[in-house]
Amino acid sequence: MAALSTQTPFGPITLIEEDGALVETFWRDGARDETPLLVEAARQLQAYFAHRLTSFDLPLSPRASPAQRRFCTELCGIPFGETRTYGEMARKLGLSAQAAGKLCGGNPIPIIVPCHRVTGTGNLGGFSAPGGIETKVALLKHEGAASLLI
Repeated sequence: MAALSTQTPFGPITLIEEDGALVETFWRDGARDETPLLVEAARQLQAYFAHRLTSFDLPLSPRASPAQRRFCTELCGIPFGETRTYGEMARKLGLSAQAAGKLCGGNPIPIIVPCHRVTGTGNLGGFSAPGGIETKVALLKHEGAASLLI
């Protein structure tokens, strides 16, 4: 397992690589392993925050249950600047909205696997990153999805 930390507008994030794929991220600093994949993942995150990247192209293998992996795959299908509701995600996957919310909140690779693009019906829902809902709002504004916030 290798790990590399990089700065984001929301503080440091540590990217975790295992067997040639990104498996998890943590909101902290201190890791300095510079594998080609982790350097590329950090580069893509920086490009995303600099408005030069709208879609990540990285090998992903979320450290998660099969249900969580399936949910993460669906999250990756939500385009930059668009959102889906927990209910829409639930219907697509044959789940309850509560189960969809729990899976969304358990996303092991936030931002790269865009759980911030999932909202409640008539509300923003939650967000487990540092800063909570304010971070989710900032990410949605960054992507131009702020019209739903008004």
